[in-house]
Amino acid sequence: MAEYRIDELARLAETTVRNVRVYQDRGLLAPPRRQGRVGIYSEAHLARLRLIGQLLRRGYTFANIGEMFQVWERGGDLSEILGFESAIGDAWSDEIADYVGVGELREIFGKEVTPRTIKRALDLRLLERDGLRFRVPSPRLFHAGVELVRLGMSVSSVLDIAENLREHIGDVSEHMVRLVSDHIIHEYAPGTVVQSEDVAQIAELVRRVRPLAQQAVDAVLAQEMAHHLANAMGDHFAEAMEHLGTGETDGDEGPAGPA
Repeated sequence: MAEYRIDELARLAETTVRNVRVYQDRGLLAPPRRQGRVGIYSEAHLARLRLIGQLLRRGYTFANIGEMFQVWERGGDLSEILGFESAIGDAWSDEIADYVGVGELREIFGKEVTPRTIKRALDLRLLERDGLRFRVPSPRLFHAGVELVRLGMSVSSVLDIAENLREHIGDVSEHMVRLVSDHIIHEYAPGTVVQSEDVAQIAELVRRVRPLAQQAVDAVLAQEMAHHLANAMGDHFAEAMEHLGTGETDGDEGPAGPA
């Protein structure tokens, strides 16, 4: 189970440390576990914090949100409620974030590390500012980009790929989540608050859906990559055959015929 300090929790929830403390003071967010003088937060805190942010953006007040949470938790098992929030807030990857400095980026990518490419990487959430260095949320994604550059692609082209993936996978993810919500959560709580007796079952269903979604995306991506790669190679060799058929061999007139 992932654990966060308050600054990292706020960053992941796209809010501020001050807001986190305000929500705690108003009883909307449980206090952290103490490790010496440091507060340690869990995925349940992250899920609750994201939910609070969503409700506030929809126009609900602190009083409205607090009342909803009270209805939800009244008579419920706290461990089940925390389990539900953890199921929503759990990281979908076992990756551990890495850190990189500007000097390291220049060593890897050379002169293509510019203010513009760094801004694009930040906008695409490939990098996150962390003082004088950058946090790399997904080292796998970062290393994939490194390898593509080493194979000869430009940084701009790699960022184009990342942007395209973010846009289209984001749309697919939103659609899948909406369907899961319609068929699972709304079945248990149609137009009202999830009841305490249903919390544990919904949490288990959410956990079961996660690997299924990832398997589906992996399978479709593999099929589509194979299909488009075959087409691309077919186009390449067709052009090569046309080139040979016209006798254009880059200055080479080919083997001489019989005298």
